[in-house]
Amino acid sequence: MRRTGRDTAENGTAECGTTDPSRHPAASGSGPVVAARAVLTTEIAGLAALDAAMADTEGLGAAFTRAVDCIARLDGRVVVTGIGKSGHIGRKIQATLSSTGTPAIFVHPVEASHGDLGMLAAGDAVLALSNSGESSELADIVAHSRRYGLPLLAVTACATSALAKAADIVLLTPAMPEACPMGLAPTTSSLMQLALGDALAVSLMERRGFTAGDFGVFHPGGRLGAKLRTVRDLMRTGEAVPTVLPVTVLRDVIVEMTHKALGCVAVTDADGALTGIITDGDLRGVLDRDLTRTCAGEVMNRRPLTVGPNVLGAEALRLMNDRPKPITSLFVLDSGRRVTGVIHVHDLLRAGVA
Repeated sequence: MRRTGRDTAENGTAECGTTDPSRHPAASGSGPVVAARAVLTTEIAGLAALDAAMADTEGLGAAFTRAVDCIARLDGRVVVTGIGKSGHIGRKIQATLSSTGTPAIFVHPVEASHGDLGMLAAGDAVLALSNSGESSELADIVAHSRRYGLPLLAVTACATSALAKAADIVLLTPAMPEACPMGLAPTTSSLMQLALGDALAVSLMERRGFTAGDFGVFHPGGRLGAKLRTVRDLMRTGEAVPTVLPVTVLRDVIVEMTHKALGCVAVTDADGALTGIITDGDLRGVLDRDLTRTCAGEVMNRRPLTVGPNVLGAEALRLMNDRPKPITSLFVLDSGRRVTGVIHVHDLLRAGVA
């Protein structure tokens, strides 16, 4: 790859993507809001052009399909690389791939030339980002991929560049004006790289059948992690679950409900399978009966709302709230309808699900 100035190479003012700064919509300097809207208009146009290019089933669309097929078949990782703004975008793409089920690492191309090429292994593929395709810093990692037969995927705006000519698959982004009034700072080109990386990650998620539960495995911390925890992670189990038999008299039902302090009890058969539930509201409706003779099976709700252990906590909260009269607890059943736990709205709130 021939050497060029990095600033020129990475902002698209080389032979591929030259723009006239005087014709830029933000060049007049009419105030910050006008300038901001000009930036947004220019970048939206870049995304629209990228979308149109993706619709070309013989151009970018075909190359994108090959890229997804290539990455999906990898035994190793996607090694993302780039310099300057393309490097920053590359780090974000690597992070998104890793968190959505596609193993990926970022290797800085300069560090690669000083020993980090050892991080590349058989079974890996290289995803190299360079708007101009002429970033000299990529030369060694590109040469290494060619020497050892690692698939090379290029994201560039220049089909005739050294990077594009070396690559197995070229994801060619449209040559669109940068949003900078001088047409120099990487803006529109960086956004298109980022969007293309997101499209790769999401397409690979769909190819792999990546679920919200899988996503939660890679995001255990913070509010996002809380929203992705399952009922199994949050439910109360064992002695904390209020249960009675159908023959239990209401006096003892009240004792069990009061002791467990959830405002409900599960009525189960001898094997632990749910036959119904009784809430404190149900009890208030039968207080005129003989509490020492009336049994749980006579007053229980035989068709209660329940939930499985693998349902997300956020979904359990939605089920509680999507009722004419919201409920505060759900009993958790296994595939044999046996009661394995109970989850209360306070458990979900404490976990940060809401």
